[in-house]
Amino acid sequence: MAANGFRSLVFLAGFLFLLPGAHAQKDVTKKLDGYFAKSLPAWGTPGVSVAVVKDGRVVFSKGYGTLETGKQIPPDGNTLYAIASNTKAFTSAMMAMLVEEGKAGWEDKVRNYLPWFELYDPWVSREMTLRDLLCHRSGLGTFSGDFIWYKSDLTAEEIIRRAKYLPARFGFRDGYGYSNLMYITAGEVIEKITGKSWSENLRERILEPLSMDRTLISLSQLPVKGNFATPHALEENRNIPIPYTDWEEIAALGGIISSVNDIGRWMIFNMNLGIHGSDTLLRPASYNQLWKLHTPYAVDHTRSNDFNTHFRGYGLGWVLSDYHGKMMVSHSGAYDGMISAVTMIPEEKLGVVVLTNGLKTPANAFSLYALDTYLGMPERDWSQEHLQRTEASGKRDTRIADRQAARILHTLPSLPLEKYTGQYHSDIYGMITVSLDPAHKDSLRLEFEHSPGLSATLGHWHYDVWKINWDETHAWFSFGTVKFNMTNNLEITGLDFDVPNDDIFFEELKPVRVK
Repeated sequence: MAANGFRSLVFLAGFLFLLPGAHAQKDVTKKLDGYFAKSLPAWGTPGVSVAVVKDGRVVFSKGYGTLETGKQIPPDGNTLYAIASNTKAFTSAMMAMLVEEGKAGWEDKVRNYLPWFELYDPWVSREMTLRDLLCHRSGLGTFSGDFIWYKSDLTAEEIIRRAKYLPARFGFRDGYGYSNLMYITAGEVIEKITGKSWSENLRERILEPLSMDRTLISLSQLPVKGNFATPHALEENRNIPIPYTDWEEIAALGGIISSVNDIGRWMIFNMNLGIHGSDTLLRPASYNQLWKLHTPYAVDHTRSNDFNTHFRGYGLGWVLSDYHGKMMVSHSGAYDGMISAVTMIPEEKLGVVVLTNGLKTPANAFSLYALDTYLGMPERDWSQEHLQRTEASGKRDTRIADRQAARILHTLPSLPLEKYTGQYHSDIYGMITVSLDPAHKDSLRLEFEHSPGLSATLGHWHYDVWKINWDETHAWFSFGTVKFNMTNNLEITGLDFDVPNDDIFFEELKPVRVK
């Protein structure tokens, strides 16, 4: 009877413990819900969905705002958004699976699988490993070469083959340069090893086992799935609905479209160290590679910071740092008109995902607020702080205003209009054509061989500089000019682009006139 009494006492104690816990969880979710709903309007973000996972289950999932500005259709936990570079962790996980299966090795040379692979230096081209592809230490600069694939119809192989024309930013394995091109390359390696597309591998190895049935790659599936958010560009603080951009060919760098509920399953899987139910899809030991600091970021140890952070850097598909003494595993994503954030504290089995359909968003602020709430940190209005920083940063960015102020009015081009027409070749890209504009007698037309979505009309700006008036609204850039370079005899030799932005570097094109 004593034993039975003890067992009853344990059960009762457990019941009494769980009941306050349930109430506490309800209080936490109510607090988060109120904070998110109150904070979103100040940002002006059209829509946001948030999910929190704790101890192996989704404990919070909700949407705020609208699927598209001007409409009153709210998002929810199943609403689809592009997650962009949060896809990279899926690519690294699939590579780890191939390593576990003995089909590849982390130190294997890329040329073992893609003999034609070539970068800025013959030795680097030979020595680049699969590990190097995934941790941003190729020597290329951050976002270098992204123009090659952005809105282009080039195949993944055609994109990678053009990377050899990009200059090194620093020494091989000697610095951090976030390289989307190297993730495209990793996707091609996965296809070469398996004989299946990157998307097929994703579906078979991760999406189907984890029941991520609302996650997709192809835009053609959006109408089939339904309940998807509309991307928005930002012009003069106004949200402009824009179409989805097709990233299927370069999906390994950022092509996944998903929901916070599905990404919740992905976070649970990772915090269970590759174990899903009774299945081991990825061995726990692989996380010693995925979550190993391969490429460090600078941390200023002479001053305090918001998170008591002592280290930061990149693993394989994940950003790693310490957050108030606990390891944080995270990543962000930026797609045309959508920003996302995935953040985990593995030792607490705590994760937050925030998906948004705008470019000025509280994604990181909402993540931090949720983490702090669950970790019992002092109350802090992260949304207000981040909003102030975002707006201050915007005011400091005077690049476009400076160029507009520097315009010299009442000047004329050096040559007759037809002299500017012709074909201009960029090694990293291909052909760029300038022609007379049939619709406007004082204008020119600008067309990119592989990127019809970047077509524009050129209006005279000053001297031999022309303003680029895009046919479409773009997420990452708006104002831009192109200058026609000439010899002393006024023979046009090439073009220089000036499109101020932080993502797509037109200045890398350096087109030379060929005819």
